[in-house]
Amino acid sequence: EYIYPNEQLFAEQNKAMEHLPADQWTYAPILKELMAVAKKQGLWNLWLPNDTARLAGEGYEGAGLNNAQYAEICEIIGTSCHIEFAAECTNSSSPDTGNMETIARYGNEAQKKKWLKPLL
Repeated sequence: EYIYPNEQLFAEQNKAMEHLPADQWTYAPILKELMAVAKKQGLWNLWLPNDTARLAGEGYEGAGLNNAQYAEICEIIGTSCHIEFAAECTNSSSPDTGNMETIARYGNEAQKKKWLKPLL
């Protein structure tokens, strides 16, 4: 409903931003819009499995999935083209997911507060 119809627009918006300096990080407007939709629909941080969320502590919840359930969703998310568009919309793209899971599992409270919470 949201991803496939907007893939071309996403590609066009990314192309239009190519002139920006490399150190100026920004998102395509359609990506920001669909991130908000995903958050509202509970499709944010799908990658954070239940066991890792429990290890991270209160306030670091994902979508409540286990790894097998997330794998099935990844199969669908992976069908989107253009720079992990669907994964970006749900905050489930690499390398951030792996980095966040490492901090969730092994980071101390100060690291979680400084790095994990903003990424989530």
